[in-house]
Amino acid sequence: MVHYIRDDVSMSDCGVGRGMKVPTSEQGFFGRQDRCWLLTFCLAWSGTATALFGPIQILLPNQLEHLAPGNKEGALAWVLSVGALISMFVNPIAGAFSDRTVSRSGPRLPWITGGTLLGLAGLVALGLARDVVQVAVLWCAVQAALNASWSALSALVPDRVPDRKRGAVAGYIGLSQVVGIAFAALLATIFPGVFGYFACAAFLAILVTPLLLADRRLKLGYGPARRGSDLRSFVAGFWIDPRRFPDFSWAWLARLLINLSNALALTYTLYFLRDELHVVNAEKGVLLLGSVNLAAVVLSVVLAGYASDKLGRRKVFVVASSLVMAAASAMIAIRPTWPVVVACAFALGIGFGIYTSVDFALITQVLPASDSRGQSMGTLNIASSLPQVLAPAIAAPIVTAGSGYPMLYGLSSIVAVSGAILVAQIASVR
Repeated sequence: MVHYIRDDVSMSDCGVGRGMKVPTSEQGFFGRQDRCWLLTFCLAWSGTATALFGPIQILLPNQLEHLAPGNKEGALAWVLSVGALISMFVNPIAGAFSDRTVSRSGPRLPWITGGTLLGLAGLVALGLARDVVQVAVLWCAVQAALNASWSALSALVPDRVPDRKRGAVAGYIGLSQVVGIAFAALLATIFPGVFGYFACAAFLAILVTPLLLADRRLKLGYGPARRGSDLRSFVAGFWIDPRRFPDFSWAWLARLLINLSNALALTYTLYFLRDELHVVNAEKGVLLLGSVNLAAVVLSVVLAGYASDKLGRRKVFVVASSLVMAAASAMIAIRPTWPVVVACAFALGIGFGIYTSVDFALITQVLPASDSRGQSMGTLNIASSLPQVLAPAIAAPIVTAGSGYPMLYGLSSIVAVSGAILVAQIASVR
């Protein structure tokens, strides 16, 4: 049986098992046990990011260029789009099931474990794919498995961390994600082709295992499984009325636009360096830009999270970071040269570092109900997955029709500004 939290403790402030210290807002977070748990959580987040983004950045583009040399842009757009479409549906569904799961290790851990194991198998098989259809099918399987795990991981934060500490925690999570993405580029550069997929799978297994062992040892519970699990209530739970929860809707739309802006800027990075800037070794170019971006994120992500906690403000950070990212994309559109791209990679890192930490904290404060956090976080994660469907469909005709990369990056800038405007409409969070 799951060890549930005590009835007299607020669900929004705790997430540990019976008989353990509860991290309420008065007691705070970041005790020794909390720090150990956060370390294992960040390792798991980083490993999952490596497995998800390693193929997207280098491995899939190179694999599809080999399998479909005459239509590499279209093939990549198709594969990424169907994979993102799958993840868009899996995220809220897996989150909803994790809300209702009862197990000895708590409701989230079975989904993290199962998703990770299936993702490992999918990555290994993906490296061995021999045509575009096989790549698409296996990438969909990897996306489904790892997004099921990602959805349960996302729900652990509102489960366990009190509101006033979520900015700092989200900062560490954001740093972990960017480290995972940068390490994915490094793995894909050092281990090309099939060995790159094997390396990403191995990294995923190594970094997720400590969280699985720690949570099983601590027997953490995150509240009772959600009641009312009949099919009708299950399906109805996916609709979150914007009239009742307007701030959730604004946060969802803003996240959609800001992530779409980011996806438009990043989807064809390898091809942009190779075909537009004529970089001799585009893979190393992607690695260098990733390193510059990572350095900028390291400077901003954790500090921004702590600052938002200290000031008790979220929106101003998210709006400012969106505008920084918009300015960087606009500069690439106006002057697409290698020095400008490197400088803008740094600016994008500063903006994304601030955004990824504070926005994560913000969205956890607009969730509709404490007993459906997995489902609600999964629904919010659609706003991260849907841009991966939209961006290739939007970007491919712009690039191949002759309008070129300047128009693509200009559009990215406009979309980021639109997202910043929507963030400002959120009323319940300062």
